[in-house]
Amino acid sequence: MRFQTVAASLLITMLIGCGRPPRPPGPPVAATTEISAKAVPTTESADLTFASDDWPMWRGPNADGIVTGPALPTTWSATDKVTWKTAVPGQGHASPIIIGSRIFLETADEQQKTQLVICFNRENGKEIWRKTLFEGNFETQMHRESSQASSTLASDGNSLYCLFLNDRKIWAIALDLDGEQLWKTEVGSFSSKFGFSASPTLYKSLVLLAADHQEGGFIAAVNRKDGSIAWRKPRPAKSSYASPRVVTLDGQDQLVICGCREVSSYNPLTGDQNWSVAGTAESGVGLPVTSGNLVIASAGWPERETIALKPDGSVAWRNKSHSYVPSLLAFKGYVYLINDGIARCFNAESGKETWQKRIGGDFRTSPIVSGDNIYITDMAGKTTVFQANPKSFELVAENRLGTESFASPAGSKGQMFVRVADASSGPRQEWLYCIGSKQ
Repeated sequence: MRFQTVAASLLITMLIGCGRPPRPPGPPVAATTEISAKAVPTTESADLTFASDDWPMWRGPNADGIVTGPALPTTWSATDKVTWKTAVPGQGHASPIIIGSRIFLETADEQQKTQLVICFNRENGKEIWRKTLFEGNFETQMHRESSQASSTLASDGNSLYCLFLNDRKIWAIALDLDGEQLWKTEVGSFSSKFGFSASPTLYKSLVLLAADHQEGGFIAAVNRKDGSIAWRKPRPAKSSYASPRVVTLDGQDQLVICGCREVSSYNPLTGDQNWSVAGTAESGVGLPVTSGNLVIASAGWPERETIALKPDGSVAWRNKSHSYVPSLLAFKGYVYLINDGIARCFNAESGKETWQKRIGGDFRTSPIVSGDNIYITDMAGKTTVFQANPKSFELVAENRLGTESFASPAGSKGQMFVRVADASSGPRQEWLYCIGSKQ
């Protein structure tokens, strides 16, 4: 799989579980029934045709936050090393994705009550098209730091696949690269506590997605070709916000998700559960990561735990560190965890901490790594760049853009694309920046 800041998108990415309490719950949603796979999907039209230097979904082509190709800049400002910036209408926590010469982004207009996808020209940031997918029926059970567009798009190189919460339902929609709608599917009902942030991932001929919620959520697969539901399986009745990820362990592809007080593995073609291990926390947002033959996951409300699991689900190690919203980052045999203003480094094999450093800030984005540098942006728009050094914390730079950041950055061809908001000189306005040398 390739994912979620998320946030998402999100990661989405967003803060769940603290701050202002939610409004009283609305009426119960319709129960989401199980759908068993009638047959294992074929590989017809299953090729993912994006280029190696595209950023086709949350956390990049391999959903691990690792940027390949030329290294990203380590220093910048609102004017220095900015190739362009363009205004983004509305508000959202979805991260940008990159396919060839185009950038795609989800957003939502709170005044117009619309949820939409926008396409920008990579060369100059000019808008190419926008497609409104929903009008009205916004979710009202939302955290103050959530948004109506927190899920990050995914692309196979030919089409775009997006998820939206609207009218208390999760919808999967496919668009072509020119914004024409190909199909639209109601995947299941959703009882919101703080909103929805999970991002889709792609596997063979399927779009895979998760929608954990307090009345009993689901994990599902939708056929990329026509939007039909290939399978759908129930999840525990807990509010969590994480995206699933396909990982390969011992040569077997597994669909893994963390949250609802467990880490669970499914067959991505059929939805049949491989194993489930109690642990982490009820609510989490980030994606699991892999190192060697281990899958490592973390969640952080109200419990706190990071856990490493072997291919059969047996526990390699556990500790009480946690990352609530940011995904972990696994790189060269070590795991980097950033949460509550503290960065930590662990040996991936043993779970032993090698260093920790208070870097300040509150984080709703997930880190990326380029060259040997790690980038993480806090809520106030400060990006801390530090070396991916397992021996000690080595600060490289601190850079600021805007006054608010919830979307994880995307990296491609030595350029970084950052979505921030700025309210320093008037009404809040979101911007998409291209940082790095002009192509």
